Amino acid sequence: FMTEDQKKYYNAMKKMGSKKPLKAIPRPRWRPQAIVFEIVTNKKFDMIIMLFIGFNMLTMTLDHYKQSETFSAVLDYLNMIFICIFSSECLMKIFALRYHYFIEPWNLFDFVVVILSILGLVLSDLIEKYFVSPTLLRVVRVAKVGRVLRLVKGAKGIRTLLFALAMSLPALFNICLLLFLVMFIFAIFGMSFFMHVQDKSGLDDVYNFKTFGQSMILLFQMSTSAGWDGVLDGIINEEGCLPPNTDEGYPGNCGSATIGITYLLAYLVISFLIVINMYIAVILENYSQATEDVQEGLTDDDYDMYYEIWQQFDPDGTQYIRLDQLSDFLDVLEPPLQIHKPNRYKIISMDIPICRGDVMFCVDILDALTKDFFARKGNPIEETAELGEVQQRPDEVGYEPVSSTLWRQREEYCARLIQHAWKRYKQRHGGGGTDGSGDDQQADACDNGNEGGTRSDDEGNGGGAGTAGNDTGARAAGTGSIGGGSTTPGSGKSKGILGGSQANVGIVDHSLSPRESLDGNGDPQGRQTAVLVESDGFVTKNGHRVVIHSRSPS
Repeated sequence: FMTEDQKKYYNAMKKMGSKKPLKAIPRPRWRPQAIVFEIVTNKKFDMIIMLFIGFNMLTMTLDHYKQSETFSAVLDYLNMIFICIFSSECLMKIFALRYHYFIEPWNLFDFVVVILSILGLVLSDLIEKYFVSPTLLRVVRVAKVGRVLRLVKGAKGIRTLLFALAMSLPALFNICLLLFLVMFIFAIFGMSFFMHVQDKSGLDDVYNFKTFGQSMILLFQMSTSAGWDGVLDGIINEEGCLPPNTDEGYPGNCGSATIGITYLLAYLVISFLIVINMYIAVILENYSQATEDVQEGLTDDDYDMYYEIWQQFDPDGTQYIRLDQLSDFLDVLEPPLQIHKPNRYKIISMDIPICRGDVMFCVDILDALTKDFFARKGNPIEETAELGEVQQRPDEVGYEPVSSTLWRQREEYCARLIQHAWKRYKQRHGGGGTDGSGDDQQADACDNGNEGGTRSDDEGNGGGAGTAGNDTGARAAGTGSIGGGSTTPGSGKSKGILGGSQANVGIVDHSLSPRESLDGNGDPQGRQTAVLVESDGFVTKNGHRVVIHSRSPS
């Protein structure tokens, strides 16, 4: 049971699970090859090729009936120029990308188109005589436009249509099989009932029920409700025909009104009103889904863009990047996933898991960006048990989350807290002076006032020598229970023992506050302040809980 926002997030997770980062094509070491590599991998190079494809389409439209020989020669020369351009593109990519060129399906398509274009130029007469016109081979080049459309930001509408069509192809294929089955059955029935019907109205030498092939052609025509009235007039004709003669074995050439109406009505209802409309329903459903994805702002193009940029930071395809690369990676992403610099505190608030070795997993980052996108749209995603079951969990052995960006900030805050306390302790107890409170003039202002100064001193050891007695210090243990600090007046010693679990950090500090006064015996008034950083991210000072803000001092 999921809300609408959770369903959208679930659909986004399915898209994330269907994609993985690919290993980037390594840059050649040989300088000439590296220069060509930089050229062919630039987006501007693809845009230039798209312009040449557009010019090629324009020249194909200039071909017309009864054109002069001079005009035909000009078109032939232009065609040869375009073939040279596309062949040069193919050779440059093969030279720069090596065997990686043949891994991508679009490159294979380009290679086949270039080969067919060259064959059409060299063997034009032979191909035109035995196969098809060479002009048809030129039209295939237009399909290359689909490759470059994804680079044009203004072509999002046509990309949505193409995406809806591509998503509909499997379902459309199944509907085609269903339509073929219906046509096959009715073709057999048609030959049984109307094989000998005379040609009249919609029945002629081509469209009739005399053979299986002709029956299929006729039924395919009527599947769109075209010409059904003429066919009906022919198969129900009972006048001006020869009735069957059973003695001589003559079947006759008359139709049957009852059988004809029933047969044609059943076929039109099944094929035209049901099966054909299923095509429209499938396409509209997928188009509606694609349009909804575009309106939500996250499409397959956005995820493809994410992994394309990921290749630049993870050229070996390990699916991991270093933690120190995350800020630069989020900055170079394209909207709507982009997070501009400075993005340090945004990364902290996203609470992205950190794996062993300070590396980040690609799906974890993409999942955090997706949640952040829905949150910015006003639809924050709440974690539920159902979502936890469908969330993708990588099976790699190396995937071992040990922390997160939020916990890393808390750990750094705790470390700074300990460092500040230890520094104050060393300053107060490590040097001599005329007054033991001389070093206590420093005010600790860590994290916008979240860290308070913790000062106390041992009774009986204050004085002009400037030493505060023998203090065992502040200790933090990885496991155990949290203990308090104890002070023994007059002994010159105090002990503070703190324990915690799961990186709990405790600090007990004893100092002489500047605001404290000496009593009548010359001894300071003792005061003890306990600061405890708990595992849930809160700081407890003297029994009061305060929040650790993400903007802690650096």
